[in-house]
Amino acid sequence: MTRTNAGVDEPTYKAGKVIERYDLKGMGERLERRWLGVDGEAHSLRKLAEEFNLAVLEAALRASGDQPLTGEVETAYRALVDEDVSSGDRTQVRRTLERNGIDVDRLEGDFVTHQAIYTYLTKGRGVSKETGNADQVESARGTIKRLQSRLSAVTETSLSQLRDAGVIALGKFEVLITVDVVCTDCGAHRSVTELLDEQGCECDV
Repeated sequence: MTRTNAGVDEPTYKAGKVIERYDLKGMGERLERRWLGVDGEAHSLRKLAEEFNLAVLEAALRASGDQPLTGEVETAYRALVDEDVSSGDRTQVRRTLERNGIDVDRLEGDFVTHQAIYTYLTKGRGVSKETGNADQVESARGTIKRLQSRLSAVTETSLSQLRDAGVIALGKFEVLITVDVVCTDCGAHRSVTELLDEQGCECDV
């Protein structure tokens, strides 16, 4: 667990900009410590994104003059983001927030994904999480690349043989092999490289 490029301009990244906009003092260090497990069990990026968004919503409520009671922030957040919440409940929460002077569209636009948290921590704060999991990911990445290279070579050889035998018409060509992954649960569509870089899709671990 190391800091690789401390001093990078954190507000360059979305999470950093939102931290400044809502004056979330100490949030960057908090995210870092929880991701690395400095004070106990390490938190997943998805859990950190949720905690971040709850802090944003609470800050917006307090800035509007509201003093939310225990559980109110979580309840309002679920109503805004959970797909299984009824449209009526979501509309009611949105109207309540709007009556408090909160721009709900802007607020929702300031919510972040786990990918945004990962980018902020690794590029904005220069945090590197050196774990066995990272080794496993790189091993899988290498295996996939080798298989892609092998498939590309076999395809190129086969097509060249067919062309030279006069079976197909084909000029000078290149073979491009891509592997895409579609999660049938959340609908995410990523190249396998993006999926590995972003540590997965939108599903909870």
